Amino acid sequence: MNQPRQAQKESTRARILEVAKRHFERDGFEAASVRAIAAEAQVAAGTVLLHYSDKLSLLHASLHEDLEAAIERSLSTLGGSGLLERLSAVVRPFYAYYAERPQLSRVLLRESLLAGPPWQQRFEQQAARVLERVVQLVEHAQASGELSRALAPRLVSVAFASFYYFALIGWVQGNVPQPLLLFEALMAQHLEGHGAASTTEGS
Repeated sequence: MNQPRQAQKESTRARILEVAKRHFERDGFEAASVRAIAAEAQVAAGTVLLHYSDKLSLLHASLHEDLEAAIERSLSTLGGSGLLERLSAVVRPFYAYYAERPQLSRVLLRESLLAGPPWQQRFEQQAARVLERVVQLVEHAQASGELSRALAPRLVSVAFASFYYFALIGWVQGNVPQPLLLFEALMAQHLEGHGAASTTEGS
């Protein structure tokens, strides 16, 4: 495929996705219409389905693409001087993304947390990249003497993921107004007594 055609295809795909996000946010997943999305994106409904097999795939793609951007911000952030500060820096871009478009985020999360193939595998690959960074941060904290070597780094990463999703789901349900603060409190409690800082500056 020549470059101008490829660029046009990517531009069309991006336009469809951005319009779809607005429709999901405004109308919800069930009420959103592929035909209406196509009309606003100025393409045929068949063009939408050429890029995305169905409406659910379109919704999963919306979340996957936005998470990719959040992951890039997360992995490029050095964080603070302590382990807890660095772990907080890892999750902060994700919570900030959800807070920026709360209505859309709630729709995306409700429909995507239990996604089936192939999106399940794609979301798992994204999560694995983040958790690998957590393992590296824990190992660094152990090597520097900040954290006890009695803690298994991968078990800490499991706790990290559990606390992240617990706070996020609480936010989706409307029970947790600031998920980052809950995540930090749970993570601090988990690390307490193992040589890690139990508070985060500015929390």
